[in-house]
Amino acid sequence: MIEQKINTSFFIADLDELSTDEQMLVEKAQNILKTSYSSYSGFSVGASVLLDNGVTVEGSNQENVAYPSGLCAERVALFYTGAQYPNSTIKTIAISALSKSFEIKDYISPCGACRQVMAEYEEKQNAKIKVLLHSPNDKVLISNSVEDLLPFVFRSPFLKRF
Repeated sequence: MIEQKINTSFFIADLDELSTDEQMLVEKAQNILKTSYSSYSGFSVGASVLLDNGVTVEGSNQENVAYPSGLCAERVALFYTGAQYPNSTIKTIAISALSKSFEIKDYISPCGACRQVMAEYEEKQNAKIKVLLHSPNDKVLISNSVEDLLPFVFRSPFLKRF
């Protein structure tokens, strides 16, 4: 048996240390929280995506009483981006969260399904996506690639038989 380790890299910054575009993206992620339909969990998530053409797309989580019929904020924003801007490259995604039932004190990381979708967009566009995870104390965890959040990503070649 051989032990192997995976290293991941990320940065922690104050919100005011980010570029103007990144600060605006975090602000949009916070603002879109208002449109979250999270009446069952009380856990609102907002995501905003910056494209290479300067367009930003926002999404919020949308729940449904018939779990798991809802959709996370990240996937709402990414799927809309894929449908409306199929030839654009996603540069950055910012994610923010708010809970009605408890105080969030740290960064909220995307769920596994969202990480997989983000990783597939990274693979599809053949370009890294910067991830900004905003915490309530205005600290931001910055990852320069989705792969740092999901090191054992499931890739499409595994499905190809020929």
